[in-house]
Amino acid sequence: MRKEEFYFDSRDGVSRLHAVRYLPEAEPIAVLQIVHGMAEHVERYEEFAGFLTERGFLVTAEDHLGHGASVAAGRPYGYFCAQDPATVVVRDVHRLKKMTQEKFPGLPYVILGHSMGSFILRNYLCRYGSGIQGAVIMGTGMQPGAVLCMGKALAGLQKIFLGDEHVSRLLNGIAFGSYNKKIPDARTESDWLSRNPENVDRYREDPLCGFCFTVNGFRTLFELISRIQKAENLEKIPKDLPLFLVSGEEDPVGDYGKGVKRTMESLEKAGLRKLQCRLYPQDRHEILNETDRQQVMEDIYGWICREILGTEKEGQGA
Repeated sequence: MRKEEFYFDSRDGVSRLHAVRYLPEAEPIAVLQIVHGMAEHVERYEEFAGFLTERGFLVTAEDHLGHGASVAAGRPYGYFCAQDPATVVVRDVHRLKKMTQEKFPGLPYVILGHSMGSFILRNYLCRYGSGIQGAVIMGTGMQPGAVLCMGKALAGLQKIFLGDEHVSRLLNGIAFGSYNKKIPDARTESDWLSRNPENVDRYREDPLCGFCFTVNGFRTLFELISRIQKAENLEKIPKDLPLFLVSGEEDPVGDYGKGVKRTMESLEKAGLRKLQCRLYPQDRHEILNETDRQQVMEDIYGWICREILGTEKEGQGA
């Protein structure tokens, strides 16, 4: 696997985004673009990228605004941009997609979004879904409308009184404070991420992970979720676009599987016909870092081979 790092202009008109591209030894057979989650960065997906490049895939991803190496000097982590950030982050994903297609034309194109990245991806499908061949929605969920309204209202008040760059530990506690409640004898406040203690420790020791979002960040997150729970937006997703929903059964983001199933039902109601779902028993939020991650990677690869490439699994691990 060969790794390339580069930067490109964000759609906010101000920032530069850090991006990576992982290349196979031979000519690539397909592209997988990764949309990473909240308070993390693209390098956390290198093991998965290595798995796919061994099988002929090109893998690419960018650090979102306010994340990883895309945070400008003097700017806070967890801050996106001033003007319509919920649209800008989706357009940034699309800009990387277009750049990749220009450099590697004609390849089947799949996008995977994890956690907050799944909310960005679901928004992307409503806006640009006709331009890709499939999507993997990972670690996603739904939120009651009343909860979203309360969160948006509280974030709006904090913006007025504390400013958009205020690091909101109040909103962080409301959003994530209950996520460990079903874990007996949790070692850390991050145990809900994974039953794999090594993964939890790596996350907590990574200086680019685990930061608290600003008011702007939470406002963006709430708006992303709100938009994808509106039926009129889901109607814009191409009806024959293959989607694969994957999540851990013990993931609180997906309400322990119930939120993932509600997501499936909302997509079915919108008329999508090529939907598949898999929930992994005992797995928590980060299924690509769980102890059974090899099976998760094989399942995603197998789904792409069958549904997108029209082949059975090939190469190592088939």
